[in-house]
Amino acid sequence: MIDFTAIDFETANGFRGSACAIGAVKIRNGAIAETHYSLLQPPAGYDRFDPRNMAIHRITPADVATAPSFGEHFETLHQFLGDDVLVAHNAGFDIGVIESGLEVSQLPIPHMEFACSLTLSRKHYQLASHALPSAAAEAGFVLKNHHNALEDAKAAAAIVVDIAARREAQSIDELLDTSAMQRRVLVARAVGAELSRPTRHALTMPGMFDATNHRVAADELPDLIRWPNEGSNPPANELADSKHPLFGHHVVFTGLLGISRQEAKQKAAAYGAQTQSRIGSTTTMVIIGDGTRPEELADFEHNPRLQQRKMQEVVRRRAQGQDIVLVTEPEFLGMLNENWPHATAM
Repeated sequence: MIDFTAIDFETANGFRGSACAIGAVKIRNGAIAETHYSLLQPPAGYDRFDPRNMAIHRITPADVATAPSFGEHFETLHQFLGDDVLVAHNAGFDIGVIESGLEVSQLPIPHMEFACSLTLSRKHYQLASHALPSAAAEAGFVLKNHHNALEDAKAAAAIVVDIAARREAQSIDELLDTSAMQRRVLVARAVGAELSRPTRHALTMPGMFDATNHRVAADELPDLIRWPNEGSNPPANELADSKHPLFGHHVVFTGLLGISRQEAKQKAAAYGAQTQSRIGSTTTMVIIGDGTRPEELADFEHNPRLQQRKMQEVVRRRAQGQDIVLVTEPEFLGMLNENWPHATAM
């Protein structure tokens, strides 16, 4: 039967190596056999808590004051994980947390293999959004405490177990094979080996994420987590129907969508929109993923689920008089007159 371990991390700030909580769920024969949860002190020098992150997971510096550091706890975590294939929703992020956390903690990186419940969801579920709550609900799991690391790990596990049952897969490898997927690998590296790109990027900003550095205002802390997946901006189709609701808009996407960011940009451009990677003075529309519902936009300034840097920039620019239309992913889907996904992986 299907065996694996699902994991989820919460981070203190926009650097992926700033883990402040870990949840892990060991699955044996398709059922939960054991769980693991711990708050963590982020690695020294990367331990500043960004208010936006705290608004999402509600973990504060006081909460982790007596917790072990990421480096101190990793041996315990590694023993729990064992040689299992690791599963996470958007697994590249969670494996990246381990990679960067070990790098800045000056610890060796072990060999790890993993699979992504987000990619599996896109391949097998027909959903408007493949954000964790939506995909978990399709699997029959009610996620009541989103952004609690253990609950999120349970949700990711439920997705994989459900899809395996639907596919009648007897192992994680059989499930991946029938999904045209392979195990992804984090290659073992010794201390002193070449660092990952996100860690190298963070090192170009010394002290930026240090809790003792008070020279940088909280709202100036960068968010380095999402930038690798932004993609390029295709030219707008000037021959598109000028009456289409996307035509002529300068569009920015934020949050996790049911398709890759790049494919979403291409679809918008086909209808005459000019896509952008960040909100600027010409931005006229922001399309929001993460399973956001239209009714949540009525008071989005105070919604803890909508505190991404881009959304904070919307608030700032609207206050200055810039007209920016907010559109949820289902509304965007309606504009395209399509039912996503015909899904491909990110």
